[in-house]
Amino acid sequence: MKLSLGPIQYFWSHKDVLEFYARMIETPVNTLYLGEVVCGKRRELSPIQWIDLARQLASSCGKEIILSTMTLIESGADLKGVKRLCDNEGLLVEANDIAAIHYLSEKKLPFVAGPAINIYNAQSLQFLMSQGLKRWVVPVELGQQQLRAALTPLKVKPEIEVLAWGRLPLAYSARCFTARHHGVKKDDCAFVCQQYPAGLQLKSQESQSLFTLNGIATLSGMPVNLLNHHASLTDTGVSHARISPEWEQTEIVIETFYNALRGSSTASLAGGTDGYWRGQPGIDLIARE
Repeated sequence: MKLSLGPIQYFWSHKDVLEFYARMIETPVNTLYLGEVVCGKRRELSPIQWIDLARQLASSCGKEIILSTMTLIESGADLKGVKRLCDNEGLLVEANDIAAIHYLSEKKLPFVAGPAINIYNAQSLQFLMSQGLKRWVVPVELGQQQLRAALTPLKVKPEIEVLAWGRLPLAYSARCFTARHHGVKKDDCAFVCQQYPAGLQLKSQESQSLFTLNGIATLSGMPVNLLNHHASLTDTGVSHARISPEWEQTEIVIETFYNALRGSSTASLAGGTDGYWRGQPGIDLIARE
């Protein structure tokens, strides 16, 4: 099983993004996903700049580089940006909206179906494979048994990628909850989400970490952590374990997963949830087992 690093979910500065990937190319991940996937107003890097960065990394670091499209397309400008990424001439694209899939399939280009594409059964998967799907990033709420049920009927299976560590993208909305928290409208947000490079934590009345607000995206409060399930991921046919970038400790997480996949019995990451993978409520903590 290979390691992949998903797209950055938060709004980081241009400088921080470049510094982050300069560090990531030194890690043992096999695949890097690049692109703005949350909000079209986040333009520290334009689609052209993302493509240029992707080409630069592809030619210099020896890793698979994939461009990721927006998840919620709300305007003509958003759609234009998606088309620019799809027309990059040479790099694989992760489609996070059905419009991107339609555009890529019309051009007969292979693609990765991102986790926001609602694929839950073999029939949907088989149809999208006929349209060019080569890798399926499984929806975050799909558990091991559901994944196995979707794959079993297929004679030819795509590559399978599962989010193995990081905050789960649970929902996307036309409203910006970070802006609302600051009492401003989305159209006049002043990019307040950039004040929260790790998202805005939302706790329950019992002080339980419940959600993470990230602009129009709602993420889980705690990161998913499937390190202890790496054997079952492999047994289910998962080809890529995805790690989602965080403001801190991303390198530590990558190294720990890498060591575990190489057979280290001492590799461990404290905390996190694994409920969805086990067919339980997603918020279930590993510590409760």
